Amino acid sequence: MDREHPVNRSSALQHSLVLAPLIGASDSLGKAVTLWLMSVLVISLYGLKMSVLRPRMVPGLLLITSLLLAALLTGLAALALQAWAYELHKALGIYVGLIALQCVVLEHNGFFQQPRRLRLAGLFGALMLSLGLLREVIGNASLGHDFIPALLGNGGLFSADGGLHMATLAPGGFILLGLLIAAKQAWTGASQSH
Repeated sequence: MDREHPVNRSSALQHSLVLAPLIGASDSLGKAVTLWLMSVLVISLYGLKMSVLRPRMVPGLLLITSLLLAALLTGLAALALQAWAYELHKALGIYVGLIALQCVVLEHNGFFQQPRRLRLAGLFGALMLSLGLLREVIGNASLGHDFIPALLGNGGLFSADGGLHMATLAPGGFILLGLLIAAKQAWTGASQSH
């Protein structure tokens, strides 16, 4: 049986792991920004360290090395967040730990050997920030209610009573993500027809 190169494999697991933090941690702009910045930092450091270690590793030890490095970097980032913004650390919960799992899956799928890494990180960031902004504005009728106080010690950028609470829940996140994807497809479909 001919084995495919890791780059040619289906990346369904990789994309499904991105979906959990995308929906779960994007109920506010602060959480979305924080998790995206932590993801970019940890994954970038992981990729840099593995590029040095990978050529020197015995193939049988690559997985354990990958696991240990990802856990170490994610743990350090979580400790830094806990020391700097404890409330955001509590709010993000398990999603910070998923960064380590994402690193290992990306390594297994050959992500760090692909030239399109920056584009995918930007796309993930754009989706995180868009969903975080939309879900906070629609769901809480405020902007920056958890991010600005953690940084500056005052209220959000704007605030009002009300909001559609459904947008801050996971089903609301799925609905908004579906609407964003549909809008992107409609936009590209309209521009191609002209």
